[in-house]
Amino acid sequence: MKTLMIMNNETHTKLKLHANTIRKNIIRMLEKAGSGHTAGSLGMADIFSYLYLHELSHKPTEPNWNERDRLVLSNGHICPVLYAAMAESGYFPISELMTLRMFGSRLQGHPHREYLAGIETSSGPLGQGLSQSIGMALAERIDKGSDSNKYFYCLLGDGEINEGNIWESALHAGKEKLSHIIVFLDRNNIQIDGFTDDVMPLEPLDKKWESFGFYVQTIDGHDFNAIDIAVHNAKNQHEQPSIIIAKTIPGKGVPDFENIPAWHGKSPNKNEAEYALSELEKLEKELLC
Repeated sequence: MKTLMIMNNETHTKLKLHANTIRKNIIRMLEKAGSGHTAGSLGMADIFSYLYLHELSHKPTEPNWNERDRLVLSNGHICPVLYAAMAESGYFPISELMTLRMFGSRLQGHPHREYLAGIETSSGPLGQGLSQSIGMALAERIDKGSDSNKYFYCLLGDGEINEGNIWESALHAGKEKLSHIIVFLDRNNIQIDGFTDDVMPLEPLDKKWESFGFYVQTIDGHDFNAIDIAVHNAKNQHEQPSIIIAKTIPGKGVPDFENIPAWHGKSPNKNEAEYALSELEKLEKELLC
């Protein structure tokens, strides 16, 4: 069993600062692009900060390193947070974020694996990421058996799990006891058509995933200690895949954007971006005090 190491205050503060920088860059790139998905990208900044700046086994300067962990972004529309986290960790220059959605850019409106090293799968159509993660995990099992140290992180949106393919994949992951799969489900309660409870009620999510053979944890997706403990617990499972249901606030960090479904699929204009950045600057000052 892996020993639990409690995150120290210095690491905790650094990750919060990284997350805040990621959020600021999300606002800048979306305002420049004039389109894109704001709410989910801001809401997942803490989890992406934790993964890319703390937890993942990866080499940003050697993105195709064979022994790297794999991160599959199934809900590809929140790729601004993926790109911002990758830039923050050194995959490419921060300045390139301003090319989001431009013709010829490596940073397309949905991730394209052939354009940018470090992107594991292309995603746009929802519901495919868990199947892809299972394929990777099974291939690794064939290659290395129980000797592998790789983990396969799959990021899902709660609206996305309306897709039947997700549940077919979940059945298979449970059947194969793929303990190196760790799913993060962004439980932010919104999707493009409104609140998830109005579009397609999902609860009880924990019981549903448990019945498919998953080890289930529900956490505050903005609490770095909770994220760290949940990943630690997931890595101590040896007979079943794991899912971490992360309760997040869509639009997190920008009060006027938070919990508003309209921000799921739109970008801020100049005035909205200036307001958002001013709010995030306030948060940064509080963290530095």
